[in-house]
Amino acid sequence: MAVFTGAGVAIVTPFKDNGEVDYEKFAEMVEYQIENGTDAIIVCGTTGESSTLTHEEHLDVIRYCVEKVNGRIPVIAGTGSNCTDTAVYLSTEAEKYGVDGLLLVTPYYNKATQKGLYQHFKAVADSVKVPVILYNVPSRTGCNIAPETVVKLCTEVENIVGVKEASGNLSQIVKLMSLADGKVDLYSGNDDQITPLLALGGKGVISVLSNVAPRQTHEICAKFFAGDVAGSCAEQLRAIPLCNALFCEVNPIPVKKALNLQGRGAGILRMPLCEMEEENAVKLEKAMKDYGIL
Repeated sequence: MAVFTGAGVAIVTPFKDNGEVDYEKFAEMVEYQIENGTDAIIVCGTTGESSTLTHEEHLDVIRYCVEKVNGRIPVIAGTGSNCTDTAVYLSTEAEKYGVDGLLLVTPYYNKATQKGLYQHFKAVADSVKVPVILYNVPSRTGCNIAPETVVKLCTEVENIVGVKEASGNLSQIVKLMSLADGKVDLYSGNDDQITPLLALGGKGVISVLSNVAPRQTHEICAKFFAGDVAGSCAEQLRAIPLCNALFCEVNPIPVKKALNLQGRGAGILRMPLCEMEEENAVKLEKAMKDYGIL
């Protein structure tokens, strides 16, 4: 059984002006997501600026999220690292807090071989009992998980159950699903490819868009699963201009700006991320108005 089906939000981590985590705003965001039909919360991923959180902050945000959600929907914690020992530490601690699953990003910068990736992910998964979803995002990590490696991991490691595919390479994803034999739970890691990946047998999306449009993102998935493929496709296509605006600069710069425009208090970005260029902010605001969320 999949960790979740539908639209999971890759939730942002709000910060106060002094750079501290804003737990009050974070709690509000969690409630907003649940009230608007989000199917799961993915905490401390790329969108949550996990790379600039200290280990203590990282684990505290995960713990806080689990407590606030209180079992209403699944919570998946981002606990990957380019250091296997660090990933094991974060994963075993997160498991103690009661997370429903873990999201493990490809080790970045190291550029491991496929053999190395297999050993890394197996070592981390073997340290816990909760389900593990791999996260393939070569544009950020400099390293791609080959379809054969994903299938091997999902076949040979009991609690590695699927992959968040953010390569954008549809041919690679088609190959993955052709090899999967039902053993890989596929999640779209790109908001502009939700319906296409559902059509390949995907379970849902781990979404940036859902931060600002949770109900609409949920509906893209819900319509597809209800057999309304045309409706899902229509919702997907309607969201494309906003998706483009949300990725006109590196994530999560635009989505934090979008949340602040909505008055949701995402706060500042931690350096080296910075505020988006004004011309892009104007385009983002227009896209949000055209989509009906501002």
